[in-house]
Amino acid sequence: MTETAGVLVVPKGAGKLHLPPRIRTASQTGTWPAAATLFAFYAAATLAFRFMLIGNPLVHVDEQFYLLVADRWAHGALPFVDIWDRKPVGLFVLYRLFLLVPIDPVLSYQLFGIASTAATALVIERLARKIAPPTAAWQAGLVYVFAMPGFSCAFGQAPVFYNLLMAMAVLVLVDIWKRPETTGLLARGCVVMALAGLAMQIKYCVLFEGIAFGLILMARAWVDGRSVALICRMAIVWVAVALLPTLLALCAFMAIGHGADFIQANFVSIFQRLPDGPEATLRLFNQTLALTPFWLAIFLAPRLMSLPVPQSLAARNVLRMWGLAAVVGYLVFGTWYDHYVAPMLPPLCVLAAPALARTIPGERWIGRLLLGAAALGGLIVMGIQLKNHGNATEAEALTGLIRQQVHSRSFYMYDGDPALYRMVGAPIPTRYAFPTHLNTWTEAPAIGTDPVREIARIMTGQPDVVMIGEWSDPYQPNHQSRAVVQAFLARDYERYAGFVLGTHRFGLYRLRSL
Repeated sequence: MTETAGVLVVPKGAGKLHLPPRIRTASQTGTWPAAATLFAFYAAATLAFRFMLIGNPLVHVDEQFYLLVADRWAHGALPFVDIWDRKPVGLFVLYRLFLLVPIDPVLSYQLFGIASTAATALVIERLARKIAPPTAAWQAGLVYVFAMPGFSCAFGQAPVFYNLLMAMAVLVLVDIWKRPETTGLLARGCVVMALAGLAMQIKYCVLFEGIAFGLILMARAWVDGRSVALICRMAIVWVAVALLPTLLALCAFMAIGHGADFIQANFVSIFQRLPDGPEATLRLFNQTLALTPFWLAIFLAPRLMSLPVPQSLAARNVLRMWGLAAVVGYLVFGTWYDHYVAPMLPPLCVLAAPALARTIPGERWIGRLLLGAAALGGLIVMGIQLKNHGNATEAEALTGLIRQQVHSRSFYMYDGDPALYRMVGAPIPTRYAFPTHLNTWTEAPAIGTDPVREIARIMTGQPDVVMIGEWSDPYQPNHQSRAVVQAFLARDYERYAGFVLGTHRFGLYRLRSL
C-alpha cells in the first residue's frame, strides 16, 4: 500500500492475522453496518470474557456503592446530603437510569457496562486505524476489552463510562487536525469540550485530558491563522461548554438549598483527604510494572521494527498528547488505586496498535505479549475478586442472617460491602454509608464531620444489627472510631453469628435482650 490519498503505508508482513470473514470485512471498512458488526463482536467478547462475574453483586465496592446511592436516591435520599460521597452527581444519574430497566439492578448496570466497554473498543479501533492497518486496529480494541478487568474495571467503575466519552472527543479532535484547513472549528471544538464536560460529571479526574483538548484546539486555531484575540474568545467558549454540566449540577443543588453540601463533597473533600503513604507508592510500582507490555509496544517496538506509517503525523501527535494528559491525570492525585489506570488504557491501546500489526517471525512477540498479558491479567484479577469478595450465593446467605435480627430500627455496617445495605433494605443510620469514610484514618479529615463523633451518634441510636470485620489487619484503620464501636458492642450487644464472605470474616451483633 502507498500513502497516496491518505492510505497507510504498511510494511511487508503486516496485518496478516486471519479473522472471521464478517469481522475482517468490518475491520476494513468504515460504514455503519461494519461498525455495528464490530460493536457486536466486541460486546460478545466482553460478555464472554467477564462471564464468571455476571450477576455477582460483590464485584467491587465502588460500583456496589454507586448502585446503593442510586437505589436510595430513588427512594428519596439525596446524594451529598443524605448519602455522602465525592463522586460527581452525573455518575449517580447514570446508575439511576440503569435502575429504570425492569431486571435485576446488578445485571442491569453490568450489561450497560459491557455495552459501554464494547463501544469504547469500537472507538479505539477507529482511532487506531489512523496509525495502524485495520487488523492491528481491530486487535487494539480487543486489548482494551481484555485489559479493563485487569485494573478492576470489569463492569461499573466510572472509567467504564467516561472513557467512551473521552475517546469520542478524541475522534472528533483527530478529524479536526486531519483537515488541511478547518472550517467550523468553534462548533466542532464545542462538541469536543461538551463530551469532556459530560465525562467530568462522571469523574473529575478527566479535567487534565480536557485541558489538553482545549490546548490542542487552540493550537489548531493558531495554525489556521486566527488572531490571538479570536483564539482567546474561542477558548472562553470552549471552557464554558466544558464546565456547563458541572455548573448546572451545582445550580440544581443550590436551588434546593444544598449548594454547600455539593461544594464540600465535590470540590473540598478531595484536598482534605490524607495521602496513603508507602502503600500508594507500592501500588504505583505494581501498576507501572503491569503496564510493561504497553511500554514495550509504544516505546521499544518502533526501535526494533519497521512500523506502519500513519495517515497523518498531526493525528499521531494528537493521540500522543491524549496519552500524556491521561498519564498526568493518573499521577497527580497520588493514591494510584488500580482502577485509576483505566483512563490511560484507551490512548495506550491506540498508541500500541502499530506493534500489533507485525506478523513477521521475530517481530510478532511484542504484539502477542500485549494481547496475552491483557487477557491473562484480566482473568487473574477477576478470579481474585471472586475469591476475595465472594459471590451472590454468599451475599444472599449473609443478607438472610442480617434480616432475621433487623426489626424496627436500622442496620449498621462498620466494615463490609455496600451491596449489603441495598440487599438488606433496612434503614441506614448514617449518611456515610461507604464504610471506609468512617473506618479509615485517611478519610477522617475529609468527610465534613468528626468520624469518632459520628460513630458514637450511630451507636447511641442502637441499630438492631451491627456488622464488623474480624480480621487482624484492616485497611488504614481509624483506631479511635473502631474503639468506639467495640466499646458499644461490648456494652449493649451480643455476637449472634459469624460469616465468611470471600476471604473476610465478619461478626454480626444484635442488641442484648432486656
